[in-house]
Amino acid sequence: MPAPTRLDPALDPQAIERAAQRLAQGQLVAFPTETVYGLGARADDDAAVAGIFAAKGRPSNHPLIVHVHHRDAALAFAAVLPPVAQRLMEKFWPGPLTVIVPRQAGIAAASAGGQDTIGLRCPDHPVALALLRAAARHGVLGVAAPSANRFGRISPTRAEHVMGEFADDDLWVLDGGACEVGIESAIVDCSRAHPVLLRPGRLTRDELEAAAGEPISWSRPEAPDPSAPRASGTLLAHYAPRAKLRLMDETPMLRELDLLIPALLGWLHPIPKVAVYSRSAWAHRPVQPGVVMRAMPAQPGPAAHDLFADLREMDALGVEEIWVESPPDDPAWAGVRDRLLRAAAA
Repeated sequence: MPAPTRLDPALDPQAIERAAQRLAQGQLVAFPTETVYGLGARADDDAAVAGIFAAKGRPSNHPLIVHVHHRDAALAFAAVLPPVAQRLMEKFWPGPLTVIVPRQAGIAAASAGGQDTIGLRCPDHPVALALLRAAARHGVLGVAAPSANRFGRISPTRAEHVMGEFADDDLWVLDGGACEVGIESAIVDCSRAHPVLLRPGRLTRDELEAAAGEPISWSRPEAPDPSAPRASGTLLAHYAPRAKLRLMDETPMLRELDLLIPALLGWLHPIPKVAVYSRSAWAHRPVQPGVVMRAMPAQPGPAAHDLFADLREMDALGVEEIWVESPPDDPAWAGVRDRLLRAAAA
């Protein structure tokens, strides 16, 4: 039975070069970025990209993000780089920002999900950049890479997450340690008359607008822009654990918890029923039968960094539900809030 192969560039000096050769041959390679781990194939080879859709179980019309090692490499895929896209790239590349621009005809149709636009990003991770540079030397113009997980599930932020997702696949996984950011890149559509934030990330809307030099509207999960191009990770139901995720304000969460615990007092099964993930001090209250209490970081940066890993750990306990305290309605929390809204919608 096939199994994934882990390569550690810190221990194997040839790991990057071997992985780049594999990409050039049309095979899949999972690799770390500063946001999450990506499942990559050469973006200019539609047959190779089809392997991503097959491995993830992802609809082929749901576009991927193409990763490049330098701004100039983006020109291989972009018919034009609108001025607002250029300003954003100048400020935030390499970094956790994807720009959607008009696609150059005749290239990366599968990566773009058949659209005439394409999402481009330059990641800020030494392993990712080394892989992209090495692949470019083998003629790979860019690497299409969604998150390295089964479609719609929790994104991976560590190599072991990828290994677990694809335990029966012949996949190479470059291990670059835990991802620094922890949630996917912000996506700004620059293909129309005015820029639109399709998916928030670590970068706030204020930061993006300051660099863009003009207002950026926001297509929220609960009120999506119907005229926007399809973009990676923007489906209403996404990023979901196997357990049902419920997003709740603190007061109703406490009220439901007080009702739940007495009902579980006589329940002796070793697997807990509910995991509670909250920023509040009461998250440290004594363990109750059938309930797992887990503290969410109180600041948005650490919360984003820990989110997917913590959800995976709680889901692995076999709970039926994960109750998550709603993040503050604050711009700095927009990326975390977006992922949780989509996970709860699954």
